[in-house]
Amino acid sequence: MDHIVLNVEDDEKMIAFYAQVLLFAPERLEEYRTGEAPFPSVRLSSDTIIDLFPKKLWQNHNQGGGGRENLNHLCIALEKNAWDELVKRLQAEKVEMEEGPVQRWGAHGTGTSIYFRDPEGNLIEARYYASRVVFG
Repeated sequence: MDHIVLNVEDDEKMIAFYAQVLLFAPERLEEYRTGEAPFPSVRLSSDTIIDLFPKKLWQNHNQGGGGRENLNHLCIALEKNAWDELVKRLQAEKVEMEEGPVQRWGAHGTGTSIYFRDPEGNLIEARYYASRVVFG
């Protein structure tokens, strides 16, 4: 697991909870507060972060138009060759790629990602890092 993205209503309250109650170290917090980063993150481990998406990033993207979904998407990190094979399988199975390849920030810096949905509509991001070896 590379990262999990949570849609949040009150970003400062969530940052305080994860940082002060769970003791997860904030990442990009100052950049978020100055507008240089679109969202802050908290680190669970050396390999995994939780991104906290403020309302402006998710409020117009809800499926069905009502309420808020907490989980925005999940991301899996793969080695480049495994990522290439996944892209081929998705194409062979006619799974629509909603976005990508695009550059996105994650637990190990910037990587290349694609986005697609599972059969029940959950959004999945698959990514590889050019300079980091990951399992997959």
